Amino acid sequence: AKQIRDVAVEDLLGRSPAHLQEEKIARKLAGKVILVTGAGGSIGSELCRQIARFNPQAIVGYEISETALFHLDLEMKLHFPGVPFHPAIGSVQKPARLAEVLKRYHPSILYHAAAYKHVPMMEAHMFEALENNVFGTYATAQAAAEHGLEDFVMISTDKAVRPTSIMGATKRLAELAVNSLQRGGTRFVSVRFGNVLGSNGSVIPLFKKQ
Repeated sequence: AKQIRDVAVEDLLGRSPAHLQEEKIARKLAGKVILVTGAGGSIGSELCRQIARFNPQAIVGYEISETALFHLDLEMKLHFPGVPFHPAIGSVQKPARLAEVLKRYHPSILYHAAAYKHVPMMEAHMFEALENNVFGTYATAQAAAEHGLEDFVMISTDKAVRPTSIMGATKRLAELAVNSLQRGGTRFVSVRFGNVLGSNGSVIPLFKKQ
């Protein structure tokens, strides 16, 4: 009985964790204003935490959920008091609000994590998935290009590879939309994640609850 312990998320990874090239990351992020969309979500909030380690000039958290953004704001001010964090409520589907935030804070890099990602939910809400994941992503990418950002990084998913669900199909369409804006100014990149262990959309919290 003494050997029994709680299951850790890392136990289910099946490989050793990847180690980041921190010097390169630091050169990219240090002293710059970074904007994260979907900042209140599990991936967006973790991006904010990780970015804060590399001494950016400031982080802007763009999020439609007031409650999620409120809690992230408190956490960032508590754990990273030396890094200015600016919470900005807004939807990626509203170009006017995106433009307002970009004009106010002048970010250099934008990490786009805002998305609807629950597979069964998106099967039942196809048009909402399209509006948010495709048109919202395209509007955000266009705003980044128009305001001369250095980099736009879209957080995509492995479900975009030969998609079999509405969620995967919308993320693949979003990748294509983002790539179409590659015209020599802002650099557009899509990064595919697998299931993020412990995230809101993964099965691990469900297993733990059970």
